[in-house]
Amino acid sequence: MDYLILAAAVLVSSIIAFLLGWFIHSKLDQNKITSAKEQASVILADAEKEAKNIKREKLLEVKDEWLKKKQEADTEINTKRQKMQTYEKKVEQREQSLEKKYELIIEKEKLNKELEKQIIKRQEILDRKLEEAEKLILEQNIRLEKVAGLTKDEAKKMLMENVIDIAKSDASQYVSEIRDKAKSEAKQEAQKIVVQAIQRTAVDHSVETTVSVVQIQSDEMKGRIIGREGRNIRAFEAATGVDVIVDDTPEAVILSAFDQFRREIARISLERLIADGRIHPSRIEEVVKKVAAELDEEIQKEGENVLIQLGIHGVNREIVKHIGRMKYRSSYGQNLLQHSIEVSYITGFMASELGLDQQVAKRAGLMHDIGKTVDKSIEGPHALLGADLLKRYKEHPIVINAAGSHHEDIEMTHPISALVQAADAISGARPGARREPLEGYVKRLENLESIANTFEGVAKTYAIQAGREVRVVVEPDKADDNFSEKLAEDIAHKIQEEMEYPGQIKVTVIREVRKIAYAK
Repeated sequence: MDYLILAAAVLVSSIIAFLLGWFIHSKLDQNKITSAKEQASVILADAEKEAKNIKREKLLEVKDEWLKKKQEADTEINTKRQKMQTYEKKVEQREQSLEKKYELIIEKEKLNKELEKQIIKRQEILDRKLEEAEKLILEQNIRLEKVAGLTKDEAKKMLMENVIDIAKSDASQYVSEIRDKAKSEAKQEAQKIVVQAIQRTAVDHSVETTVSVVQIQSDEMKGRIIGREGRNIRAFEAATGVDVIVDDTPEAVILSAFDQFRREIARISLERLIADGRIHPSRIEEVVKKVAAELDEEIQKEGENVLIQLGIHGVNREIVKHIGRMKYRSSYGQNLLQHSIEVSYITGFMASELGLDQQVAKRAGLMHDIGKTVDKSIEGPHALLGADLLKRYKEHPIVINAAGSHHEDIEMTHPISALVQAADAISGARPGARREPLEGYVKRLENLESIANTFEGVAKTYAIQAGREVRVVVEPDKADDNFSEKLAEDIAHKIQEEMEYPGQIKVTVIREVRKIAYAK
């Protein structure tokens, strides 16, 4: 019985121990599961935070990339817009030009129609007069046959010879009268037009020296030079008086103007604005004024240096400035200051040889073309303008006369004036002085002589004074005075039609008769 009780007690103890062990093990497993869940929750939370951070960084990267692409696209669009605006302006200018040309064509068509009507009327009048003339000629021929007892052919031949001789004589005399009358009446107007147009501006021969090229680092700078709606380029052109040409030329902007001084101001100003980077209307005006003031000082120094070089003293300060301004003037491509210095030296040498005042001669040679530096808005030949300028500043009377008379606008009163005229011709006419190649120079002389030799009655021809004059010697037994006069006009007319040349060419026809006798 005790054994059974003991066995039951052991069994109960075992069961209790098992249940207790199971309970404790269950509690431990539950704690591990709870800890694992908490760790899992922490890991998930950390993963969510890291995912959010990664997402935020990626969004920022995408946004930065998008902004960069947008800026590039905006820049490209602005560049294309500026190009389109430039093209639109060119198209508008061309349209305006075409409209003007169209209006001119319409006006010319109207004038042509009116001229056609007038020509038709004149043709009808000429036809009537021709019929009347033929009737008169027929009547005269009949009368001549009766009176002279000549046949029709003989009378016709005699009449034609008489009429031709009379017509030649009358025509030569009439041409001479017209030319003399035109010279006397048109002298002042010819001086105003020819001297001012050819001697002062020389437009046909200044094309090579009317533009300056400013180099830029990139074509993007062209847009900044033009400015918004073209305000910068308009302000620059207004301040300098120079045309700015912004075209497809790579990395270059062209400045165009006949006035070299203004063009130099514009070139230096634009280079400074590009280097500075600040390009706007107020800055443009400031830089242009500063550059103009600096160039005025440079002109003064240049004039003083030339006077020191030539050994000339006692010159008025204003005249010194005009001498320095010659550096920015040219005639037929020849720099005016270099030409004047050359004339000064040549005049001084000739004066020294002739025993004249060398200092006054050099002074006159240097200042003979000073009228070309006077404002071109003042009308008149440059020689007279120069004489007036020198007279205003009480220059030496010989110098004043030399400046005014070197193109024979006034009478020469001193031998030095003639020396200045000769030195001016030597400096301007020598080969290469005015950008004329030696081959072209020689060819021009040959063409002059060949043109004169094509006329009947010409014995010899000589091109002299660097092609400014051609002398034609005619056969005296084949030409009279009237023929010589008409020959000079015909040669001059043919030269005008077939040749291109600076200035003017004088045609001189010489008819010489020599009678020889011997005393024995």
